[in-house]
Amino acid sequence: MIALSRKTRPAILLAASRRWSLLSQLTLRDIEMRYRGAGLGLVWTVLTPLMMLLVYTFVFGTVFKSRWDTSGAQASSMEFAVILFSGLIFFQLFSDVVTRAPSIILANTTLVKKVVFPLEILVPVALSSALFHAGISMLVLVPFVAVIFGGIPITFLFLPLIVLPFGLMILGIGWFLAALGVFIRDIGQVVGTVTTALLFMSPVFFPMSALPEWIRPALSFNPVTVPVEQLRRILIFGQTPDFLGLAVYAIAASAIAICGYLWFAKTRKGFADVL
Repeated sequence: MIALSRKTRPAILLAASRRWSLLSQLTLRDIEMRYRGAGLGLVWTVLTPLMMLLVYTFVFGTVFKSRWDTSGAQASSMEFAVILFSGLIFFQLFSDVVTRAPSIILANTTLVKKVVFPLEILVPVALSSALFHAGISMLVLVPFVAVIFGGIPITFLFLPLIVLPFGLMILGIGWFLAALGVFIRDIGQVVGTVTTALLFMSPVFFPMSALPEWIRPALSFNPVTVPVEQLRRILIFGQTPDFLGLAVYAIAASAIAICGYLWFAKTRKGFADVL
């Protein structure tokens, strides 16, 4: 192993600090831009998930009278709404980044010709902004879980073990689509359709146990399936995560993140020529 010199170590730490500072600044700007001009501003970050939860409760619990089997018993309409909303939080996190990725370079063409600007940071900025909104939605969800299900299980502390590999998966897909979107402009339309299909092919509206056993492995390849299932285990049902399943997902997510970054780094040399 090659040891770093005393001069190299501070340089690496300084570069990392600058990247982190840039990421923080761009994330704050991205969040502010979303609500710029709105009278209530950031208050919408709380109102939006609250309204969504009320709508889901009414539509699926009252109109469609949907139910969710939990440990042999059927969940009430409010329980169903909370279970549904928990899955939608993670799907929205995935969708926010993936649907923005194909146009994220096109929306920042002025930065492409700036050699010193790290273009690869744009996808982490989109992810950080989406994580902020997902966190607000989670803060809205947790009190409802406490009231409806009688408390917050201690297993909720395993949340970082689920979010981290999920974030890596999103980054990898985001980097790949961001680079591809520069060369194939129509990819954004395709991604929107595929993302909608992934919503209905993931256990957001139904439990995996409701599906025939022969099709369950196929749905496991959906990048949203494992995180959604694991979130419900730790937050709603008070179960420990499926550590083996999470480990396999984390390995796959890490591989996709590395491949996505390498693809982005290799193709970014041609961005200026196309734009």
